[in-house]
Amino acid sequence: MSLSVRFHHIVKDFGPVRVLHGVDFALEPGRVVGLLGENGAGKSTLMKILAGYERPSGGQLLVDGQERRFADAREAEALGIALIHQEFNLAEHLSVAQNIFLGHERTRGTGGWLLDRRAMRLEAATYLDQVGLDVDPDTPVADLIVAEKQLVEIAKALSRRARLLIMDEPTASLSPGETRKLFALMARLKRDGVTIVYISHKLDEMEAHTDEVVVMRDGKFVARADTADVDRRQMANLMVGRDVSDMFQPKRFPAPDAPVLLRVSQLRVPGWIDDLDVEVRAGEILGFAGLVGAGRTEAFEAVFGLRPRSGGTIEVAGQAAAIRSPRDAMRLGLAYLSEDRKGKGLHVDLGLRENLTMMTLERDARPWVDPQAGRQALERAIADFGIRLRDPDCAARSLSGGNQQKLALAKYLRSDPRVIVLDEPTRGVDVGAKRDIYALVQRLAAEGRAVVVISSELVELIGLAHRVAVLHGGRLQAVLGPDQLTEDKLIAHATDTHH
Repeated sequence: MSLSVRFHHIVKDFGPVRVLHGVDFALEPGRVVGLLGENGAGKSTLMKILAGYERPSGGQLLVDGQERRFADAREAEALGIALIHQEFNLAEHLSVAQNIFLGHERTRGTGGWLLDRRAMRLEAATYLDQVGLDVDPDTPVADLIVAEKQLVEIAKALSRRARLLIMDEPTASLSPGETRKLFALMARLKRDGVTIVYISHKLDEMEAHTDEVVVMRDGKFVARADTADVDRRQMANLMVGRDVSDMFQPKRFPAPDAPVLLRVSQLRVPGWIDDLDVEVRAGEILGFAGLVGAGRTEAFEAVFGLRPRSGGTIEVAGQAAAIRSPRDAMRLGLAYLSEDRKGKGLHVDLGLRENLTMMTLERDARPWVDPQAGRQALERAIADFGIRLRDPDCAARSLSGGNQQKLALAKYLRSDPRVIVLDEPTRGVDVGAKRDIYALVQRLAAEGRAVVVISSELVELIGLAHRVAVLHGGRLQAVLGPDQLTEDKLIAHATDTHH
């Protein structure tokens, strides 16, 4: 069952740019190895080489002592190597069962020409039960929420009967309950001899659920240690090559008489929100906490005209606002950055300049688009937001997760909004980029804007927010002030166990 891997001086070039520089380490059978590094460190590229999605430019990949050069992912899967992608690799128009067995369909009849749909549904139900996802296997993937799609990806990997399983940010969109089920599944797979490579920026997960950590930086192997011998701060410092103890700057509280820039009263969203009342002032960072499905995202999608609401009023800077579309919201000085940065935040196949200026074309194209002005805007955004890139003419897809998020922030801030809603702004972002984004959020508030941060990371909310609103089952449970912001209280209100 077990499988061993050795990376021997692995080099990877994309054109003239070298992204892996002689990476050399081994993966021992039946171990959970945490792979750490900032976005752009080369982790995902190395794992794509292991899983057959990329081919090395130099060096050797040894699997069970034999050199392998996989032509594609199917060859790697035949040896028992499976990769759970950070960015979903699902066919939205197909069912859950069809996605799980796509390319590996079960057949019946003479010659195996007929698809055995019943067998696939039954087998899919077994894998869905293992990952804790209670949906009908015939459900179209397009009907699932982000967290459910992540669990389908994991179920798909299980169906390949992997001997080495690569998990790239698997808990980024999962609730605490779903995350616990995933870790129980990992423990069972480890007992069965499966080697697991676990990539995550959540250092508490690394600390609790890995046997050892391997650290990469700038495309190079830099450190390896038993997890028991390093704490989270040491992990973070190894990743970025410097001390990151100052993740959050001291809070600057808004003036008590600061004007309310956004007030939502008695908001009702069918199936999601009942009578939500909330307000945020100039200079304030208001956090929104709650479990997956609590209605946080849906509430603000309704405020911004992205989904229908059945009741409620919205005031912007004291004036009643009729918002029927995101364009209405933008004209009123509101901006909303979705949690799905690749699906809704950016057009990843377009260039950086096109992405950056897309929302302000109506303002900028007078009488026509000026490419030189667009290039200058991109240069300013790269400097102002700390976007790290090799080529300013590249597509957005080629940026690391943290730099994509910075580009998305720059794009939405080009309209100079006075109210900004950031939905999971650091999901899938490394520790260095997180600190940059936190500093940016605090800068926006210091400029007198009102900022709403929806986040599943309680430490993030406690470190950033002046107040935190907690939702449970579509209802506002509490709004906690600065002296009440503890993980215990946030969890208690989010789970409705506070007394």
